[in-house]
Amino acid sequence: MPRKTLQPPLTASLPDSSKELFAEPEGLKPLAERMRPRTLDEIVGQARLLGPGTALRRSIEAGHVHSMVLWGPPGCGKTTLALLLAKYAHARFKAISAVLSGLADVRAALAEAEVAFAQGERSVLFVDEVHRFNKAQQDAFLPHIEKGVILFVGATTENPSFELNSALLSRCRVHVMDAVSVEAIVEALRRALHDKERGLGALGLSVADASLSLIAQAADGDVRRALTLLEIAADVASDGVIDETTLAQVLADRTRRFDKGGEQFYDQISALHKSVRSSDADAALYWCTRMLDGGVDPAYLARRLTRMAIEDVGLADPRALTLALEAWDTFERLGSPEGELALAEAAIYLAIAAKSNAAYAAFGEVKKLIGETGTLEVPLHLRNAPTRLMKGLGYGKGYQYDPDVEGGIAFDQQCLPDGLVGREFYRPTRRGLELKIREKLDSLRAARGAALGKRGKG
Repeated sequence: MPRKTLQPPLTASLPDSSKELFAEPEGLKPLAERMRPRTLDEIVGQARLLGPGTALRRSIEAGHVHSMVLWGPPGCGKTTLALLLAKYAHARFKAISAVLSGLADVRAALAEAEVAFAQGERSVLFVDEVHRFNKAQQDAFLPHIEKGVILFVGATTENPSFELNSALLSRCRVHVMDAVSVEAIVEALRRALHDKERGLGALGLSVADASLSLIAQAADGDVRRALTLLEIAADVASDGVIDETTLAQVLADRTRRFDKGGEQFYDQISALHKSVRSSDADAALYWCTRMLDGGVDPAYLARRLTRMAIEDVGLADPRALTLALEAWDTFERLGSPEGELALAEAAIYLAIAAKSNAAYAAFGEVKKLIGETGTLEVPLHLRNAPTRLMKGLGYGKGYQYDPDVEGGIAFDQQCLPDGLVGREFYRPTRRGLELKIREKLDSLRAARGAALGKRGKG
């Protein structure tokens, strides 16, 4: 069914200087752009930040707009909020993209703001994907923010703590925007379906609630994506009915949010590691599969699973390391998707296995001790003596070859440097194989301590 050309008055509520963003013919704009909220009440899914009575909403409605960084996933409303800030503050709006702009573009935008400021007009400068700007580009905004020439609004999908310099962050407030819930996206879809001025209301489409929910789920928290999917479905719908057959075509390629190196990436690998550590096999399998589904490098996942086997399972179950390495090798032999099952099995086993970080903690303690004590001498009797001179200096003198000693262990032989004799670093847990290791180690330490003590008295 051909779509009718719609001519909504999108610019009616925006300052004159903002209308240039909406200068294109309305009928050529995608549905997501036509349905961009024109008031704070039309923004869906951000009640925590912008709901009635919230601090930010009261500030915006009073016209007391401050420089800020909006941090949130794609399609949550960052650009829309920036536009509304300009509207409520009665300020001119200028947008630049850090993906497409360089330092020259930044300076040009700031020069425009300087002229407007001299004429008594405030400017909201919206910088999309601000985390892509380098330090020099970010620093260019600082004096203009301080003097009030611009109200800076940066949008980012990445953690500002890592991606923005501290000088810029100190001059802005960071507001976290949430991924939009399925229910809130369905609300936005219904609004687009019923709106005859800007949306698809004039087409008389028939869409079941279940179909709207499927579109909302496929959007994965992104309102813009949901509206785009709805628009595509409207284009391919037969006789104005968006049914299961239509959605099967439109939603065939459903991808989840995963950025292979940004915030989503590190959040998910952290969730996998902590699920394994917490012995939650179901959660470990979920996060492992979720990362594979999102396109993670399986070799990276295999490396992290191997680290978990060493760090969190340790000697409580030494088989975990062997299984993790075998899963890694299996994937390299089979490739994707068959080899992914081996990684999933490793994640499940690691979660179920007994846990101990005793060896990990002991290694860290010894590293710290070495840094504090420096180069302690190796006891003379443990030193190698390949030359006559070294033998003359006492190297190797008094060394006891353990297989020749009764019982096979020379308990009275000092192996730690002077000053560290008697120190214990490895403290096995009472879980898994380490329970047996602990019993054996306690026995060895007791026998060594008694023998060394007896030798000292002698």
